[in-house]
Amino acid sequence: MPAKKTIATNNTRLKAVMPSGQKDLDFSEQVYDIARQIPKGRVTSYGAIAKCIGTGKSARLVGWAMSACSKVKPKVPAHRVVNSAGILSGKLAFKTPTYMEELLAKEGVVVKNDKVKDFKKRFWDPSNELLF
Repeated sequence: MPAKKTIATNNTRLKAVMPSGQKDLDFSEQVYDIARQIPKGRVTSYGAIAKCIGTGKSARLVGWAMSACSKVKPKVPAHRVVNSAGILSGKLAFKTPTYMEELLAKEGVVVKNDKVKDFKKRFWDPSNELLF
């Protein structure tokens, strides 16, 4: 089995993620590996993560994995994962209904009416950013 590679992009070291189907990582671990690489001030979607790990129709499963990541180590920045329209659909999984928005605001992401403003500009596509 080939080893994982570390990719350098824009002076940032990104950890490549094993494609789905590999036995050394389960689905949730793959999701968390990708989510940990979302840069501060950027967001991605559940579907983009699913597509990146080769399970494009499993955005809902990515959502379930993200809702269960609060005790995972190292920490997973779940606040940076939103739905495909930029809506904070996972906000109820946080300790308060406004905590997700508060964390994004600390990173300079503006949210209005539970939606990321300038979503297209802030969107980070792991399939394009993480090269295998």
